[in-house]
Amino acid sequence: MTSLDYARMFRLDGRHAVVVGCGGIGAEIAAGLAAQGARVSCLDKDEAVAVAVRDRLSRNESDGEAGTGDGDGTGGAGHAAYPVDVRAEGALARVAEELGDVDVLVLTAAMNVRKRLLDYTGEEFDRVVGLNLRATFDAARAFAPRMVERGTGSVVVLTSIRAVTVEPGQGVYAATKAGAMQLVRTLAAELGPDGVRVNAVAPGVVETPLTQQIRDDAEWGRAYAEKSALGRWARPEEIVGAVCWLASDAASFVTGSQVMVDGGWTAIDGRFTPPT
Repeated sequence: MTSLDYARMFRLDGRHAVVVGCGGIGAEIAAGLAAQGARVSCLDKDEAVAVAVRDRLSRNESDGEAGTGDGDGTGGAGHAAYPVDVRAEGALARVAEELGDVDVLVLTAAMNVRKRLLDYTGEEFDRVVGLNLRATFDAARAFAPRMVERGTGSVVVLTSIRAVTVEPGQGVYAATKAGAMQLVRTLAAELGPDGVRVNAVAPGVVETPLTQQIRDDAEWGRAYAEKSALGRWARPEEIVGAVCWLASDAASFVTGSQVMVDGGWTAIDGRFTPPT
């Protein structure tokens, strides 16, 4: 039996990770992957966001000195930033060709239009589905073929608790997240024989700029906090561990799974404790 190096099985040294969507949770995921030794390419529609995350990673690895870059998107520590609109036809395929071999692909980009279904417009539906579901499909088609050729790779898609539970005003978003999970399962089945693993991480409610509106409403914010077993919102950095685990050899026999990082939201039935 081969002796396993358990001290290093979570490490990502020498691997190239791509994070699509580098705001909020994506920024922390990029930092976590880099901390485990990965070279990270940061992709975001907003070039300033991608560059800021790249430079943060470079600073972390150069004792406070930001990466200067050399005109091709590369930061001082080998990390890179690329502006890409994932909804633009062929955009992900072009970047994937430029990036070459990728060991880890993390997809975080998503949006929500919080409206009841009968109030939705067709344009709003198309925007949410286009980013949350079609872009997941396009990213897999752009990056997975090269993983298949090499016989190795890990894809991690951020879904949501809304993949399995809904509330009024979340219908289209929930449908896209459930659909993304079915894509994850299908990709896991189709790519598994070629050594490529595909999994999902489903966050609960997380403190990000996108959820500030909810947290600004004290009653709404408290209701969400109290729905979980832990009685609070997640911090963005609390999503990182599950992603890094799935990216690493520590999860070498994990594929087609959805890891719930929701503080117990989907595991419990309300917060009321009946009298004894």
